[in-house]
Amino acid sequence: MIPVQTLLDRLAAIGADPPGITREAFGAGENAAMALMAETARGLGLDCTVDAGASLSMRWAGTDPSAAPILIGSHLDSVVHGGNFDGAAGVVAGLAAIAALQAEGFRPRASIEVLALRCEEAVWFGLGLIGSRSLLGRLPEGALDLPHARGGQRLGECIAACGGDPRALGRPLRDPRRIGAYVELHIEQAPQLVEAGQPVALCLANPGNVRHPHIRITGEDAHTGLPHRFRHDAALAGAELALALERLWLDEEAARRPMAVTIGRFHTLAERHAMTVVPGAFEMSLDLRAYEAAHLAALEAKLHGLVGAVAARRGVAIDLGPRSAAAPGVMDATILGELAAAARQRALAPPRLNSPGSHDANNFAAAGVPTGMLLIRNRNGSHNPDEAMETDDLMAAVGLLTLWLAGRAGH
Repeated sequence: MIPVQTLLDRLAAIGADPPGITREAFGAGENAAMALMAETARGLGLDCTVDAGASLSMRWAGTDPSAAPILIGSHLDSVVHGGNFDGAAGVVAGLAAIAALQAEGFRPRASIEVLALRCEEAVWFGLGLIGSRSLLGRLPEGALDLPHARGGQRLGECIAACGGDPRALGRPLRDPRRIGAYVELHIEQAPQLVEAGQPVALCLANPGNVRHPHIRITGEDAHTGLPHRFRHDAALAGAELALALERLWLDEEAARRPMAVTIGRFHTLAERHAMTVVPGAFEMSLDLRAYEAAHLAALEAKLHGLVGAVAARRGVAIDLGPRSAAAPGVMDATILGELAAAARQRALAPPRLNSPGSHDANNFAAAGVPTGMLLIRNRNGSHNPDEAMETDDLMAAVGLLTLWLAGRAGH
């Protein structure tokens, strides 16, 4: 077996940025983590290559070159001051499962590849899942011109600097029809497994999302004594829109249509705000997510209705700005059944849960690749310094993955 705990500790050292972990996409942190994974993979005799999107493939060649490969993937970047395990645990798990199979003398018929996919987190370019989008030809138009949050270097330039070829990203780098399956392991992002007392869960679906990272509301600056009927207050318009979105969320949940609304940025302009000025400009961001494509489309239509109503009522202009989207990821029923059977052999009773987060698995599922996910217990959520995955829980998931791979890649 590979030294799983040592790898996790080395990843933590790479990303150390008190009070948490920062592994900047296409930066020193993600690059060093990629190098560590490649070093580990070569120690297992795996072939390491970098694709045109600068993602890393670590391949254990199967005995049948015609067999469709099995992919195990996740990411190594983090949010700013996040935790050590979001994404990275899944890459380590893939290598650990291969090491376990090798220790048992197993030889796969189909090749098994562990993917370390670039820039899953949307904080770096306002667009997430970039490694899997690049691999599957799902980058939106204009994506290569998006500026990095630190320094402003364009995405295409970042990819080229890390060994990729942005000129090749207008089409899929891999034929989805020639991928046997994709499975991703990820820490749980809500305390459902803590509540259930189980180390691992079978994921049913990941939400898709519609994101507007730079919403701009424009009203009129005015004196604080101005009567209400004369005001065009951009801040109050932002507050009204935020509360309207929360009411929509609660109504949808009451109707048993799961979704989520997140407003991560919400502020007047730093160079303009003052205690005695009615703000004429306000900015916010929006992440709107749901588990079914039709539901997500309906929610987006309702968003536009709310925007129009608030703008008219407040006498302001609301520009939603750039839009990005990720398709929902519904997991493959056959893989779910196979993982459940493997869990029974391991004396595990994993619950079946939706994931609150979108992941690279979404893009594989949307491309028609049979896709599955395992969620690992994590007490304190993710995207914060207090991620609390226990290595024993990760190893329980690795054991389940190992058994599943033996069945899938050995047929």
